Amino acid sequence: MGKIVLIGANHAGTAAADTILDNYRGNDLVIFDSNNNISYLGCGTALYIGKQIDGTDGLFYSSKEKLEAKGAKVYMESEVSRVDFDAKKVCAADKNGREIVENYEKLIIATGSLPITPPIKGLDTPNVAYVKRFQDGQRINALLDRADIKTVAVVGAGYIGVELAEAVQRRGREILLFEEAATSLSTYYDDWFTGDMDKTLADNGIKLHFGEPVQEIEGGDKVRGVVTGKGKYQADMVIMAIGFRPNSALGRDSLETLPNGAYKVSKKQETSKRDVYAIGDCASVFSNAVEQSAYIALATNAVRSGIVAGHNVCGTPIESAGVQGSNGICIFGYKMVSTGLNTEAAKKAGYNPVCAQFEDLQKPAFIRKDNHKVKIRIIYDRDSRRILGAQMASYQDISMGIHMFSLAIEEKLTIDKLALLDIFFLPHFNQPYNYITMAALSAV
Repeated sequence: MGKIVLIGANHAGTAAADTILDNYRGNDLVIFDSNNNISYLGCGTALYIGKQIDGTDGLFYSSKEKLEAKGAKVYMESEVSRVDFDAKKVCAADKNGREIVENYEKLIIATGSLPITPPIKGLDTPNVAYVKRFQDGQRINALLDRADIKTVAVVGAGYIGVELAEAVQRRGREILLFEEAATSLSTYYDDWFTGDMDKTLADNGIKLHFGEPVQEIEGGDKVRGVVTGKGKYQADMVIMAIGFRPNSALGRDSLETLPNGAYKVSKKQETSKRDVYAIGDCASVFSNAVEQSAYIALATNAVRSGIVAGHNVCGTPIESAGVQGSNGICIFGYKMVSTGLNTEAAKKAGYNPVCAQFEDLQKPAFIRKDNHKVKIRIIYDRDSRRILGAQMASYQDISMGIHMFSLAIEEKLTIDKLALLDIFFLPHFNQPYNYITMAALSAV
């Protein structure tokens, strides 16, 4: 048995730690984390800012105390400054400046990601907020308690930006949502779906400024407005939500990376240096949709990578099955889920994508209650007929259906396999000619 050092203890790190501590008790595990909390579910930030949940206690599922009770040695609020990969040594300092040095036999890097900071003048103005850690959500929540914060500009209309726009609107503030792309959620969905989300946002009072990147934040002692190529807009607060980049500074000069800086890893989470593993948002994943390493920063991917690494560092060789980037969102009750590639991404990956789609009620029309329209699009390659992606949307909860498409992409199924798939019918649940079957049957 050996000594393992783990740098970072959010989702990926916690999954790795639990895997090691629960299954391989003979190892010594040392954990470093720069934060003062562990395992924060960032997806809950918008929910508590928008007062949709009672508090934040349920947004943590692990802690220093829980990991120490299992036998780990945990350094909290301790920043790792350097890793000597040749000497197998980790150097850190705690919040009081005390130096900490730990040797390792195996190292797991789980340093996560950092908010992207674009070259916008005025980002250091008070009342400009980012969204990543628990403390960031607390700061936004406190700012919204102030009476002078009446108009909030959210920069970025990806998942986090859209969720925060809803949350702040629920607090009774005027919302301006800025996005460089022509629509919201363009990374995951085709226009047929993003148009619905744009309408949902607009119908709920959010002012959309798409195709309008922010160039400057005006102010001095506080935010007074934002400037774009189309004009100036008054605002009392700005929330930056344009995405994340890998936090990979520790190994940037020693480990192989993707062009964006993420550590390139094998399906066992191994980096280019022996006995060093990387997991979570600082590392690559294997995308089954494009059949190569990619960067897909999702909590579910992080957890799976942590489990894989935990077993491998302890001598049980297992490989990741790869990912499809499955995801979902619910805004003002409208639910959208997707997996794999959207049409534009499929084109960029070199495929010849074709769409099969359908729209209908979830259940027969004689079911009068809790019966909403569902729309579905299946994206497949015209040449191989292999399924590349799927998107679904409804006020109905249709989220579980996307998991079947995730497996279909992983297993390289063709669109023709779905046309006569054995899908049961009962009026309480669906239609005899359900939307999945009908979309598959429409494939050319």
